[in-house]
Amino acid sequence: MKNKKFIIILSLFIIILTMTIGYSTFVTKLELNETTEITGSWNIKITSVEMQERTLGCDPGKPEFTDTTATIMPKLNKPGDLVVYEITIENMGTIDAILNKVEFTSDDESPTSPIRYITDEPDEILLSGEETTIMIAVVYNSSITEVPSTKTKEITGKIEYIQK
Repeated sequence: MKNKKFIIILSLFIIILTMTIGYSTFVTKLELNETTEITGSWNIKITSVEMQERTLGCDPGKPEFTDTTATIMPKLNKPGDLVVYEITIENMGTIDAILNKVEFTSDDESPTSPIRYITDEPDEILLSGEETTIMIAVVYNSSITEVPSTKTKEITGKIEYIQK
């Protein structure tokens, strides 16, 4: 009887040992290591402001610009005078962009204003490495028959791109 118990216990021990060795043989421990890096860059900016056209005698001023702002200050002499500027916007980043909003507001929106601004819109999609332009014409209203009391006008423009 003692031998039977011993044989049973020894058999159970060998079975458990065999199962443990078998389990460890068929079990594989997997390790996953990950490093993620964001390499995209967002860099849309104004790269130039150039006078394209003007009426003889108009002073286009010296356009000024930074990466995100452009300032033009032309001097117009008589009704019908105009100065046209081309503003270049470039996507120097690696992320494509979509035009979200173009908004121009003025301190005088009336159609009889002595000074009018006429603008177009830049391209709707601005791919990485590409550029687009926007034209802005400043016009002395040709329907004005007298020298106006208000001789200046401010316009503020906002061109907003978002990630594609």
